[in-house]
Amino acid sequence: MSNRSMTFGAIVGNRGFFPGHLAKSGHAEIVAALEKAGYGVVIPGPEDTKYGAVETRAESAKCADLFKRHREEIDGIIVTLPNFGEERGIADALRMAGLNVPVLIQATPDTPGKMLIADRRDSFCGKMSACNNLRQYGIPYSLTTLHTEAPDSAEFAKDLAWFAAVCRVVRGLKGLRVGAIGARPAAFNTVRFSEKLLEASGISVETFDLSEVMGRITRMSDTDPAAVEKLAAIRRYVSTESVPEPALLKMAKLGAVIDTWMAQTQVSISAIQCWTSLEEFFGVVPCTVMSMMSDSLVSSACETDICGVVGMHALQLASETPSALLDWNNNYGDDPDKAVCFHCSNLPKHFFKSVKMDFQAIIAGTVGRENTYGTCVGVVKPGPMSFARFSTDDTAGKIRGYVGEGEFTDDPLTTFGGAGVVRIPHLQKLLRYICENGFEHHVAANLSQVSSAVREATSKYLGWDVVAHQ
Repeated sequence: MSNRSMTFGAIVGNRGFFPGHLAKSGHAEIVAALEKAGYGVVIPGPEDTKYGAVETRAESAKCADLFKRHREEIDGIIVTLPNFGEERGIADALRMAGLNVPVLIQATPDTPGKMLIADRRDSFCGKMSACNNLRQYGIPYSLTTLHTEAPDSAEFAKDLAWFAAVCRVVRGLKGLRVGAIGARPAAFNTVRFSEKLLEASGISVETFDLSEVMGRITRMSDTDPAAVEKLAAIRRYVSTESVPEPALLKMAKLGAVIDTWMAQTQVSISAIQCWTSLEEFFGVVPCTVMSMMSDSLVSSACETDICGVVGMHALQLASETPSALLDWNNNYGDDPDKAVCFHCSNLPKHFFKSVKMDFQAIIAGTVGRENTYGTCVGVVKPGPMSFARFSTDDTAGKIRGYVGEGEFTDDPLTTFGGAGVVRIPHLQKLLRYICENGFEHHVAANLSQVSSAVREATSKYLGWDVVAHQ
């Protein structure tokens, strides 16, 4: 999505016995606000409808036809109310267009000195009627932070950026193809999931057995252009000075095979079996290869955690920055609002203060240090953090989840792998919720504050049962 500019459809609401000049100026104001923010806009012009607004059913039909012609471009729809607006016209236009994209309702505030009939808006009131009709029509919609906001205000600019994140998540998850590379590790019942529930939300899973991965690697020569290119990319990405050359070449071939398969199958993100097949029978960990994918916004999770990588991808779509999959792993002293988040690790370079490649200290005890090179070792840099976890609840027949925000701190931490100290208000309440509801110990994290947009997208527009940690 970061390589694609966003476009919004816009509906200007108008009601005839309110001042028409407000509809005319409202049309210009919403176009200016969207273009200033760098978004494309699809909107009826004054040559299409009166003032380029929507009031009558005929005007609703014209607006809907315009939107349908631009169906592939439109990420979301902004409904702007420069006056009270015709509630039926707005709902009819959205229903007839049938785009099934997020909708944001904005109402322009009245000015205290302009409350006589010539300039009175009543958008404050009209917004309620518009929302009431959308509810009756079964059309989900989002709201601005304040009940009324001017299109040229800082508040609306912030809400527009939030709504764009919502739209990116919705578009990015609908039709998503996820690669499951290898079987679920036998010891990790935790990461079981339902392909059918994901498919019902438009998310497909494409499998790639590790035997096929190994077979393709066996057929690949050391001088294969894809392997040579990937090896050079690994050296550019992270310090490898303590890593044996044969291990680096194995990683390069593994990465090249995965890249090729993902391109051939049109898979956007992946989750990879690691523990401990690749170490025992191939002789490296896939962490650096996965870290590189996540850092380039192609999220990759370990332990074949499909729902985990969906959470990573949702956060990445919202923030347009890399995500990681972490364990809720340790307490941090006796501070009830702090914890250590950790993985072995495949965290993207974006997360670290500094990073180097090393061996995987946990698995090395069972398969030997020489078979575990490839981890990305470092401490997570301080800053804001959003987190998300989704889970397919087969018993209830739905997808559940939680989201929230906190921060990575600069507290001292001496450990291995990739780790950081997080501070989350009311963390004990969150931990109790996780345990009482049987959620996994894995959590997706992103160095941003986008949890609200992720929850809005998944809960309101995808119909998942997602709770926000307060």
